[in-house]
Amino acid sequence: MTERIRLAKPEEAEWLHGLLQRAYTPLVAQGINFTVSRSTVADVAAVIASESTFVLEHDGQRVATLTVRFPWTQDNTQLAPWPFLHWFAVEPDYKGQGFGSRIIRYVEESFLRDTLKSPAVYLATAIKHPWLTQLYLRRGYQPFHRAVNPLGVELVYLTRVLDQRRYQQAKIKEYVHDFIENSLTA
Repeated sequence: MTERIRLAKPEEAEWLHGLLQRAYTPLVAQGINFTVSRSTVADVAAVIASESTFVLEHDGQRVATLTVRFPWTQDNTQLAPWPFLHWFAVEPDYKGQGFGSRIIRYVEESFLRDTLKSPAVYLATAIKHPWLTQLYLRRGYQPFHRAVNPLGVELVYLTRVLDQRRYQQAKIKEYVHDFIENSLTA
């Protein structure tokens, strides 16, 4: 039994698009519409090219994915200065076997915390989703914002501190920057 997590390749856009459709389309019947369910293969290819999309392989089969958007990308909708997790999906035949938890843990800890030294991470999910919010709360995420996506679905944004020391240092820098900026304009 072998397992590895790696970055998606450009030529996997069609497969990744299919996985996202298989994972997200069933939610539409519950009134949960994510914009990813209306994405095209070209949209997926663009995300693979501009963000870090991870794939978990189990015994040679691609079974899960998770994408990281960085605050320095062209997307101006960032609500926090941390990386944003999105497009999380597990092949329906592999759900409930821990693959989702493993890819999330790898991205949070190995990639973001240990490699990129990110103090925190955030994500969003539908408030009405039957289990995702609870999963993220159990993983240590805390809600900090609510919004409505372009399809009319209420979202909750949650953040998780990955490295408390770095997080506190970043908050102190933010406070000092705001203090100096406000002092200069007063």
